[in-house]
Amino acid sequence: MSHPLYLNLISFCGIFALCFIAWLSSEHRRLIPWKVIIFGIGLQLVMGLLIFLFAPTRQFILGLNDALNAILDASEAGARFMLGGGNSAFVPDPELMVGPGPAGRWIYRAVGTPYVSVPGDRLTPDNLNFGFIFAFRSLPQVVFFSALIALLYRLGVIQPVVQVFARLFRATMSISGAESLSGAANIFVGIESAIAVKPFLADMTRSELCAILTCCFGSIASTVLALYTSFLRPTFPTITGHLMSASVLTIPACFVMAKLIVPETDVPKTLGKVPTEEEDPNQKKPSLIDSLIVGASDGVRMAVGIAAVVIAILGLVALVNTFFAYLANLTASDNPLLQLIGNIFSVITLDNIFGVLFLPLTFLTGISLNWQELWQASVLIGQRLLQTEIPSYLKLAQLSAQGLISDRAILIISYVLCGFAHIASFGIFVGGLASLVPERRADISAIGWKALWAATLATYMTGCIAGVFDFGNPAILGK
Repeated sequence: MSHPLYLNLISFCGIFALCFIAWLSSEHRRLIPWKVIIFGIGLQLVMGLLIFLFAPTRQFILGLNDALNAILDASEAGARFMLGGGNSAFVPDPELMVGPGPAGRWIYRAVGTPYVSVPGDRLTPDNLNFGFIFAFRSLPQVVFFSALIALLYRLGVIQPVVQVFARLFRATMSISGAESLSGAANIFVGIESAIAVKPFLADMTRSELCAILTCCFGSIASTVLALYTSFLRPTFPTITGHLMSASVLTIPACFVMAKLIVPETDVPKTLGKVPTEEEDPNQKKPSLIDSLIVGASDGVRMAVGIAAVVIAILGLVALVNTFFAYLANLTASDNPLLQLIGNIFSVITLDNIFGVLFLPLTFLTGISLNWQELWQASVLIGQRLLQTEIPSYLKLAQLSAQGLISDRAILIISYVLCGFAHIASFGIFVGGLASLVPERRADISAIGWKALWAATLATYMTGCIAGVFDFGNPAILGK
């Protein structure tokens, strides 16, 4: 084992510490959902045991990882056709492209292989251009996966799997069937999961609505799975399987946190049963090609939206940090008060602010007791709240490529970041759910921030589960 055993103990204790923090945020502290807590945590521990330590299940996850990676590689065929074949220095192949090297020539890497370079250039972490990977390799994969998920839904492949998870969540945690179904659907899709329970939304309790929103914030959609895995695959070959596992693990955590913060005070109408998606008999089903085209079109909008959000938010963050840097320059002033202000702002950036705020929660995951690594992890996780998880995953990939972060930290941070728990998604999920049931808009808006907080704690709990079962086995990362 490459790390001390007490880190696993910290991760285990962190699970219950996070529950205590959620309870402190509760609307009704006297109402403690013990069954949800016990069975929700129990489900995660059992799943974590199967994923990390039980050989047959671990082999299944590795097989799933290889299958999904093959799909990811196949998804790049369309990008290569649209963006060029790589035979020209002016039109690089998106499958291989990393970015321009120090001599102005393009540096390449093959899919699934370590970074290599063209003759005359040597690739180093300093000239590795993740922006080109993001724009020309990752975003096209969002389009492909959106089309693929839409096609699988039309073929009826995903619905039975969703029903299995929904029944599991309802039977173990005794939550309502509607929120179980919506939570299970969140393993594969985003706000679209609420459509599955649209007929029940108007009569849902505040606790049910909070649970549905928390699952939206706390998990990721399969359509963006490729986006995250493309960053880390070179140094974390099994990342695809782990992110799928994280998507499943996070849902019970979301229910635990949501029920602690907004406990159930009423009797849900779908308590004791899992509803099925009802189809309008008068509405003709779209053809397979139509489903594929609609899914691809949705993927285009999603890819453009992701790029737009990243550009806008990172620009605003840079603007704020520029203002902080201006104040930091006051250290050169002759005025003692201005010098003091300059000294204070010489260490203040948005990354550092959120790093400080999230440091206690990051410590609870048992990542490390090394201050530098713990601080790095806290900054990466804290970035997500404002900047989305994309810059954090990109930075994590850079640190991993440079060997500046341990395997345990890479694993736990990957699990914690696997969720939409950020302000950029607030309008999408709260607005999207409110549009489905306008008469409940006030309730949905009131619990939106509570759901975001619950989802943040839930993703940390998922990181704790990974920390509990990480015993330094390099095969877990595919090394």
